[in-house]
Amino acid sequence: MSSVMVNGTRVETVRGDISCEQVDAVVNAANRALLGGGGVDGAIHRGAGPELLAECKALNGCDTGDAKMTRGYGLPAKHIIHTVGPVYSESGPNAARRLASCHRRSMEIAIEHGLKSVAFPAISCGVYGYPVDEAAHVAANTVVEFVTEHPGLELVRFVLFNDEALRAFSAQIERAAGAGGHTP
Repeated sequence: MSSVMVNGTRVETVRGDISCEQVDAVVNAANRALLGGGGVDGAIHRGAGPELLAECKALNGCDTGDAKMTRGYGLPAKHIIHTVGPVYSESGPNAARRLASCHRRSMEIAIEHGLKSVAFPAISCGVYGYPVDEAAHVAANTVVEFVTEHPGLELVRFVLFNDEALRAFSAQIERAAGAGGHTP
């Protein structure tokens, strides 16, 4: 686990199951239909229960790089912010831009709704094939830049599925925070 402070926001990494996080919102690495799937998406849908699927059907999907919010239902989190990451092999030079947009839009939605804490998974690092080190670099830089420019969030946590992802995200967050952040 690592933790840095950036402009009043704690940015941290932990290893765990995002569907168990007690934060205002968990971010779901969803598919464009928002109707459930495998990995993080499946775990969040299972934990939230059938009411989530009903609400997601009314959202009419989501574009890659965008995000939409629902209630958390059976999860400890009050809300779920669904974002659609890029499929790495199909995105070419736009992959980093689209992945950054997922993080930025999710935090914009959180702030718009007065939320204070958000937990992210390693978006696109599962079946979408985004290399963990590259995704960590994009996510860390985007989050640090965003919280530097937009105060309001108290906690941004990356909840990672294995030691490799935990190491990569921890290192990139500490590097991105650099002069702008400090380790508590």
